Amino acid sequence: MFEQVYTNFRLQLPDAEVLGTLVVRDGCIADIQPGTVAQGVDGNGDYLMPGLVELHTDNLEQCISPRPKVRWPLDVATIYHDRHMAAAGITTVCDAIAVGDITPTSLRMTQFGAMIDAIHQAQEAGRLSVNHRLHLRCELGYEQVHDVTASYASHPLLALISLMDHTPGQRQFVRVDKYKEYYMGKHGVTEAEVGALIQSRIENQQRHALINRRRLVELSRREHIPLASHDDATPDHVEESLQDGAVIAEFPTTLAAAKLAHHQGLKVLMGAPNVILGQSHSGNVSAMDLADLDLVDIISSDYVPQSLIQAMFLIADRQQKPLHQAMRLFTQNPAEAIGLGGDRGSLEIGKRADLITLHHDGTVPRLTSVICQGRQVA
Repeated sequence: MFEQVYTNFRLQLPDAEVLGTLVVRDGCIADIQPGTVAQGVDGNGDYLMPGLVELHTDNLEQCISPRPKVRWPLDVATIYHDRHMAAAGITTVCDAIAVGDITPTSLRMTQFGAMIDAIHQAQEAGRLSVNHRLHLRCELGYEQVHDVTASYASHPLLALISLMDHTPGQRQFVRVDKYKEYYMGKHGVTEAEVGALIQSRIENQQRHALINRRRLVELSRREHIPLASHDDATPDHVEESLQDGAVIAEFPTTLAAAKLAHHQGLKVLMGAPNVILGQSHSGNVSAMDLADLDLVDIISSDYVPQSLIQAMFLIADRQQKPLHQAMRLFTQNPAEAIGLGGDRGSLEIGKRADLITLHHDGTVPRLTSVICQGRQVA
């Protein structure tokens, strides 16, 4: 029996903060008690909370292609990505693998299978520090998206699929100038190419989106795979998501869509970079404004893994609420949304010892350790 004791920490329990002691045995939380003891790791009053649960990060893509047209070795990039997750305090991550995108040479058109295999093989081989799951981001205008997704329906790591439509002129990219700015900047699309790209995306959406949506919804229901909508902008979009059986509304772009989604029981997911910067890079609704209205259920790091801890403290400070309440958006709520709440996401006896410790000097909170299933990984 392997035992670890963490004492004199501000334990962030589901409903309270307690200065106390937490005991880990064989990778699980074995005991939680108020007060301190004379043995174990002395936290000196620092915070101890559950490891973060991340549902939507594109970070693996960034590790594979740190610049346009650069391709890093996939097995190495997978390890880099995993270490980024650990360093950010994320102990369970749904790696967002996009199926379908903008150009024939895009990672999202050519590498999704290799990326999925690399994650699975690395986890099976014990090379990864944290627990990885799969989130398949399904671009509805991509003709083969259903068939590709269906081929992974029984994959042991698949935890979530989302329905995406990045066609310019609607949802995330109501403003076509923002679409041009984003794809020319991030993906290296030239001024000469972007017009043809826009026309192609519109035509592909008109040909394929409706039938792909219907088939993917059927797949989700048949295989009991949690479903997320993406970039809902109008009440009609939200109603469609509800009819589809979605459980998560990722990144709604307007107050009206977020309000309806939240009140109808969808878990509204917003981005931590949006929280920190105070605005969406696409010119859409502010995540902090939604959080102030209690319309946000889950926070994702999206494209900046290190943003989660800072966003948590910003929300707690701005709303003058206890940290253990703000923490739920980053731990318990995302775990429950994909059916993992029974064994992680909160400090409770019997759950996995996925833990992070934090020191906050009043300016910048910083991680001091990350423990995944009882093993320190950062």
